[in-house]
Amino acid sequence: MFAAPLRSLALFLLLCGSGAAHAVDYVSVTEDSAILYDAPSLKAKKLFVVNRHMPFEQVVVLNNWIKVRDRSGSLYWVEKKSLSNTRYVFALSPLLDVRSAADFSSPVVFQVRQQVALERIESTGTGWVKVRHRDGETGYVRSTEVWGE
Repeated sequence: MFAAPLRSLALFLLLCGSGAAHAVDYVSVTEDSAILYDAPSLKAKKLFVVNRHMPFEQVVVLNNWIKVRDRSGSLYWVEKKSLSNTRYVFALSPLLDVRSAADFSSPVVFQVRQQVALERIESTGTGWVKVRHRDGETGYVRSTEVWGE
C-alpha cells in the first residue's frame, strides 16, 4: 500500500539532490563578439552584444543554441558557434592582485582592472584559481574575486 508512494518519494528526493552534486558548466565567447538573444532563434529579439572571452554559466543546450546565465543572473540565448569550453574569468574588484602562488603572502605578479578577462588554467581546490593574462603572465587569484569559476 505504501510501497509505490515511498518509491516515488525516494525517486523525487534522488533527482532533487542529484543537481547539487553536479559542477557548474561555464562557457566563454570565442568570437570577437557575440549577440545575446531573448529566444533561441536568429529572428528573436537581439538584447546585447558582448566581447570575446566573456564568461557565462551554461544552463541548457538546444540544438545550435546555448542558454546562458550572466553574473547578475540574467538569462540569454547565444549561438553555440560563438561559444567555447575554454574557461575565462573576469575580475570583480576594481583592482585585482594576481599573486605568484596561491597564498596571500605571495608577491603580486601583476594587477588587472575590474572586468578584465583572464584565462582560467585550473582551480587549486583551496579557494584559489590559476589564471593567465592575454600577455602571457600567469598567477593566482582568489576564486571569490573573479566571476566564472
